[in-house]
Amino acid sequence: MSPGKIASQAGHAYVGAFLQCQKLNHQLLAEYLQDFPGTKVCLKTKNLDSLLRAQAEAETSGIPCSLITDSGCPDFFDGQPIVTALGLGPAKESEIKHITRRLKIL
Repeated sequence: MSPGKIASQAGHAYVGAFLQCQKLNHQLLAEYLQDFPGTKVCLKTKNLDSLLRAQAEAETSGIPCSLITDSGCPDFFDGQPIVTALGLGPAKESEIKHITRRLKIL
């Protein structure tokens, strides 16, 4: 993906996870908004399986998350829907580190 496409997919993931947090944990959201903008990090996985593993671990841990599937942009993915990003959090570093520690900075 181009840098612009990566940025847009990361934006979708952030908003999706933020909205998921709004549904799941009003206290966490209030704390996050007090310290806004908070830390945001873009990480990469080796493959789709490791991305889906991160999603499953987040869901099991009660961490808000949002899996993003691009609807099939012909300029990037031959018109086929494809998973492009996973938004995690907001979460405290100590709560999310077990998921993010094996991922690399993008």
